[in-house]
Amino acid sequence: MSRTLALAEELIGLSSVTPDDKGCQQRVLESLKRLGFECEIIQSGNVTNLWARKGSARPLLVFAGHTDVVPTGPLEQWTSPPFEPTRRDGRLFGRGAADMKTSIAAMIVATEEFLAMHPTHKGSIAFLLTSDEEGPAVDGTVVVCERLKARGEQLDYCIVGEPTSTDTLGDVIKNGRRGSMSGRLTIKGVQGHIAYPQLAKNPLHLAAPALAELATERWDEGNEYYLPTSWQMSNIHGGTGAINVIPGEVVVDFNFRFSTASTIEGLQQRVHEILNKYDFGYDIKWTISGRPFLTPRGELSDALTRAIKSETGVDADLSTTGGTSDGRFIAQICKQVIEFGPPNASIHKIDENIELCFIDPLKNIYRRTLENLLL
Repeated sequence: MSRTLALAEELIGLSSVTPDDKGCQQRVLESLKRLGFECEIIQSGNVTNLWARKGSARPLLVFAGHTDVVPTGPLEQWTSPPFEPTRRDGRLFGRGAADMKTSIAAMIVATEEFLAMHPTHKGSIAFLLTSDEEGPAVDGTVVVCERLKARGEQLDYCIVGEPTSTDTLGDVIKNGRRGSMSGRLTIKGVQGHIAYPQLAKNPLHLAAPALAELATERWDEGNEYYLPTSWQMSNIHGGTGAINVIPGEVVVDFNFRFSTASTIEGLQQRVHEILNKYDFGYDIKWTISGRPFLTPRGELSDALTRAIKSETGVDADLSTTGGTSDGRFIAQICKQVIEFGPPNASIHKIDENIELCFIDPLKNIYRRTLENLLL
């Protein structure tokens, strides 16, 4: 059995539903210590984080990822138990098989092979793992990055093992992610009897033209890597439940998915400018869950795409689609952050899996990337 497959199965067998690490990072730590890494467990709340580094020279290449997984969903719907790794039909099944315990196993074995083959390589290698990526993400990677920044550790390259491929291993890598900013807009009216509208002020009516303008606004044009920024409503709450009462307020939840073509401050200002044109009082509570990041074509993307081409023959596309990831935190202290991992078709689903034929090639791509950057 391949060492990568064996380690992936061992990690999948640990039921690390976020934020419980269930010993995954301790298992990784044992492997890295044998390779000469200095390992540091950083506990924050009920979240476990691992920072492990070998070497002090630059450039520093960091492998990043998460040991936590999403809940299984109904156990009876799984063909085999989610935390009993099972091989069948040419695939490895289990929660975390694709997102992202196989990536972690591949990174570790790739590092073992690289160090054995090139003991005098330049630069340094590090691992940053958290058990808080699938949860609120407030005690995980962001905490480690703040600590690294405070003590002046400089990161040059980071590969996050998120499942980025679509149809086959290596067809897509993520060189950035959109930011996510939500708002809760409360538009204020005057409650009253529906038969006497002249004595009330209906916030539902007041909101309609303003919301229509927000929905049709062109926020930016995007850029080479990003589609234009999107503003979407997710919830509207208004009314008392009675059919004869004009409500006193309406609450609208909305979200921006925005690129590096816009700024948080600029988007907020334009929302206020639009709302201020209308005759109503309002309040907005903003929540920023992620800033956008972008790694333009350069050393890291070139090294990774060459590794993919050498191993699989596939020409990788750069993409910034999808939701947020911990790359948004790492990008604050590292100029070149790329996400790359196995196909993502089964992630978060019942019977999550990865094709067995992709496991060792994934490891080889990580090792080849190390060679491209540190030799």
